[in-house]
Amino acid sequence: MTPVLGCLWIIKDLRAITPLVSADSPRFLGFIPVAPTKASLLFDILISCASIQGISWLEASGAIAAENTVLRLIADEAGMPSTAGGCFVSGGSAGNLSALAVARETTKRRLDDGAAGRRLRVVVGTDAHSSIVNTLRLLEMDALVVDTPDHRLTAETVRAAIGLDPDLSDVAAVVCTSGTTNAGIVDDLAGVGALAREHGWWFHVDGAYGGSGIFAPSLRAKYQGLEQADSFILDPHKWLFTPFDCCALLYRQPELARATHTQDASYLDVIHVSEGEWNPTDYAYHLTRRARGLPLWFSLAVNGVDAYREAIEVAVRLARQTAELITEAPHLELIREPDLGVVLFRRTGWQPADYDNWAQALHDEEIAFIPPTKWEGETVGRFAFLHPHTSMDLVREILDRTTGDWADGRADAGADGEWISADRMPRARRLGGPRAFATECR
Repeated sequence: MTPVLGCLWIIKDLRAITPLVSADSPRFLGFIPVAPTKASLLFDILISCASIQGISWLEASGAIAAENTVLRLIADEAGMPSTAGGCFVSGGSAGNLSALAVARETTKRRLDDGAAGRRLRVVVGTDAHSSIVNTLRLLEMDALVVDTPDHRLTAETVRAAIGLDPDLSDVAAVVCTSGTTNAGIVDDLAGVGALAREHGWWFHVDGAYGGSGIFAPSLRAKYQGLEQADSFILDPHKWLFTPFDCCALLYRQPELARATHTQDASYLDVIHVSEGEWNPTDYAYHLTRRARGLPLWFSLAVNGVDAYREAIEVAVRLARQTAELITEAPHLELIREPDLGVVLFRRTGWQPADYDNWAQALHDEEIAFIPPTKWEGETVGRFAFLHPHTSMDLVREILDRTTGDWADGRADAGADGEWISADRMPRARRLGGPRAFATECR
């Protein structure tokens, strides 16, 4: 087969993967969307094409220095000390695993002989991300689960839970979430952080989704107490408009992470010979890694931090305006006021199948991807706003489909497809074409 024919065969074969939904569309309102900037996409291509990696200072000092300027920016926004540092890993699961491994090893050193033969515990709320529970299983730690009636971990709920426990000497850490995945709820960072200090526990904040809200002036107050964190993660591939896969992992005292994660081998001695050099491989469980922080660094340089602040604020405004529309609609109920960019609502009279049919029709007719979720065991509707190009006109169109004939499943598009907006694109391109919806944050 000639090279040309081979390429044509590959292109033809790509049709097999076209039934997909691209998460970077302004019409993607399910799970946690993405919206990488054009600048970040461009630099991500460069990193892959040039095989730029970021293992050690010896091999990639320039790339690592650039990544560290972004980590410094995030640490400053979070209020962490000037000594804070870390690295970029693949995602929130990797960040949580790496951070809680440091929490475990640091606690074992503190307890010394008192930790022998004991399984350490970590305080978590009922709405903690699934990766936290999985991390504890992998690290052979147990969860001290705090009941959170309002789905928010607070100092009061933690005190109530530990007050029933006769022996807290095996507690290593407490985990707060700054933006739960299902509802975007920010825990009581100030209160729980102070409680962690009182008991000598490691304080970890999982901000994989919502942590980027620290860049939005209107959300600043919600993150009070984040500056107390011993470790903090956020995913730039979510709300900092960066391509997959990228998680920023920060430690208050990076030397504790080095004591846990530095790998010892004769072939690695050469990267650990000089003081002051920064090796990202020493701050997480990885060794080989791509310089995944560079697309964000380049995009920040191109667009400026203020553009990012405004792009995040757009999602916050969309959530608040949508909550107002839902409150005004007699057939809809707002489940809770949004903290960040997630809005949960109930359509009175609907059963789970009604939500499924509504979401499927919106997808089939190329209006939006907005799958329902569960809230306290009940199927409900859920908007997840992130893309700065999502419009309130689209929101109104989606909510209109919960009324009248649309809600009863009796409507159709009509002969001329009158309800399909003029800006619609063919399905594979509109919901499956990643480049068409990449946005420049400006």
